[in-house]
Amino acid sequence: MKVTIAIDSLKGSLTSLEAGHAIETGIKNVYPDAEVCVRPLADGGEGTVEALTCGMGGTLETITVTGPLGSPVSCQYGILNESKTAIMEMSAAAGITLVPADKRNPLKTTTYGVGEMISDAIKKGCRRFIVGIGGSATNDGGIGLLQALGYDILDKDGNQVPFGAEGLAQIASIQTDHVIPELSECTFKIACDVNNPLCGPLGASAIYGPQKGATPDMIRDMDAWLGHYAEIAKTVNPEADKNTPGTGAAGGLGFAFSVFTNAVLESGISIVLTETRLEEYVKDADLVITGEGRLDAQTVMGKAPIGVANIAKKFGKKVLAFSGCVTEDAILCNEHGIDAFFPILRGVVSLEEAMDSENARKNMAATVEQVFHLIKAFEN
Repeated sequence: MKVTIAIDSLKGSLTSLEAGHAIETGIKNVYPDAEVCVRPLADGGEGTVEALTCGMGGTLETITVTGPLGSPVSCQYGILNESKTAIMEMSAAAGITLVPADKRNPLKTTTYGVGEMISDAIKKGCRRFIVGIGGSATNDGGIGLLQALGYDILDKDGNQVPFGAEGLAQIASIQTDHVIPELSECTFKIACDVNNPLCGPLGASAIYGPQKGATPDMIRDMDAWLGHYAEIAKTVNPEADKNTPGTGAAGGLGFAFSVFTNAVLESGISIVLTETRLEEYVKDADLVITGEGRLDAQTVMGKAPIGVANIAKKFGKKVLAFSGCVTEDAILCNEHGIDAFFPILRGVVSLEEAMDSENARKNMAATVEQVFHLIKAFEN
């Protein structure tokens, strides 16, 4: 029996690879000679750096950068040395979880640290980048990122504008004389799962500003400032378009990447499945296993397990899913390529007990073992 496993992390309990190897244990308790391949899985959000870097034999780099409030923070990104690919999450340097609730103010928060991460990876030889941009604390249109990469974002007096969205209001010109030369050699795959434009009622400020601490007056001002910034951006890239889907992601960071770097915005799961070459491992498998922490109706909306199931169905493979918990509406997963799914909890326990890593590992292995005993029973 050949089994390919690609399961998303059970956040707070097991990483993608830990969950995968727990499944492998359950399978081999029934089929000791099974060929089991565990592949990393993530959706471009939290956990992507660890899953892809560790799952693909890369190394993790820890550096200190400028945090969203301007003070130093320690952050981590991955490098796949063979392909000189850097794997990053913008939230590591400018995420909302780095800002206490009482200090959230998008007029002040900056993406400068994201640019410092990229600059560090460039110095270490990377020229390919995979960047997840979810979970931002910022609404600066990515100007902090650009400043860290050498772009001069100048006010009317020729000085660098300040950090944060308030800097957008002061932009008079954008100059490229001091941009890191190697940036032109770099390509970026941006994991972006929203289609918001930069400006307007569905733009970065209106939709995501409130959760970052923006008041209605701030939202109105920031939206106008982003529009002003988009017009000036045309002096650098005439194709800059504030209405392009995804440019409003991460407070306009999607706009900065798409206009000022060689970047493409794609769904996170699409990027991960391509980079991990999952098709190669699925096509010869007898069975494919996936899952995540919670299976529900949202799972079918392009989340990682459905991405795995879609690939499996291209090759006519059966798909099983295992999850920390499932909801009644998870039955929709059966209509989207998951043939059967199983929660792994085996008794009534507290949330803390359920989330304990060792408990989760044992529950996963034991549940999988019983499912494979059932499979074996029907073979005889």
